[in-house]
Amino acid sequence: MTQTSIEAAEGRETGTRLTPAELASRLLGTVLLGVFALWLVLTAVRVPVQFVSAIVVGINNGALYALIALGYTLVYGIIELINFSHGDLFMLSTIVASFVIVTVFGVTSANFGAIGVVAIALVVTMAFGGALNVSAERLAYRRLRRAPKLAPLITAVGLSFVYQFFGVYFNGSAQKQWPQILGDDGFSLGRVTIQWSTIFVIAVTTPLLLLMTWFVTSTRQGKAMRATAQDQDAARLMGIDVDRTIAVTFGLGGALAGAAGVLFMEANGITRWDAGFRLGLIAFTAAVLGGIGNLNGAVLGGFLIGIVENINNSLGPGPAWGQTVIFGILIVLMVFKPEGILGKPTTEKV
Repeated sequence: MTQTSIEAAEGRETGTRLTPAELASRLLGTVLLGVFALWLVLTAVRVPVQFVSAIVVGINNGALYALIALGYTLVYGIIELINFSHGDLFMLSTIVASFVIVTVFGVTSANFGAIGVVAIALVVTMAFGGALNVSAERLAYRRLRRAPKLAPLITAVGLSFVYQFFGVYFNGSAQKQWPQILGDDGFSLGRVTIQWSTIFVIAVTTPLLLLMTWFVTSTRQGKAMRATAQDQDAARLMGIDVDRTIAVTFGLGGALAGAAGVLFMEANGITRWDAGFRLGLIAFTAAVLGGIGNLNGAVLGGFLIGIVENINNSLGPGPAWGQTVIFGILIVLMVFKPEGILGKPTTEKV
């Protein structure tokens, strides 16, 4: 699972010489990356305080993108399905989190009890996201596992609209503002202000990412997931319950989307029925940027996009160009390194 499902087989042989066109493409890509790196260095020298502040906020956003991106890359690594409903599952999780924290427990300000309520909301929302994702796999995707790849893809898009309908039903068509338990307060390191919400996001995200990596690489179920990703038929012959393994994968991805929903709601204090489209698309971009199917790549891509996005918004052309910059970088990378930053060249099995 640290590689795509076909990454270990039939890749480019070590020592293969590059053609002049490939060499030129790599050289051009290196030059573009060098120009971007030079701009970052010059910006850091020119406005160091604003640059560090932008990095801090970018890490906060990148942590959320990484959590959502892991859901995409987990599912793709197992069954090569781009689950486009994943972003809207995250959106529903923000609504569930706000309901648990504010409506059920009535918490609107920070205190020791509020921290416990947020922890309860985190558990409830992760369970909600995991259960809903497993249900979707059982009722929809499992029946289409042997169908042409377009069928489950269209199903995922349709399921996304279903989630959006429930988002409008429970949240309304307008954006809702919710009290942030941690507020906008923080502390200062020199002239850089770090909000408590950023510390909270990092404190929750880091253990989840480490736990996910450990689970996939070191546990028996994780080994089953990696075996299923390599070859489902061979995994069945080795006694692995493939259906259960895929369901576990969907559950883990949904749980991470649930955690991201709580963190987003606490960091931003808003819920929107269409929030899943934008953040889901950015998270999918992060997964592709890092190398779709690669866990470490999804995390790296999430943080890179979060940082680049906020540097652009704060020190670059501005928010109006945010999406253009992100997808421009993605297009350039896909042209010169289509497998992603940490991905490896593969050939399709026949």
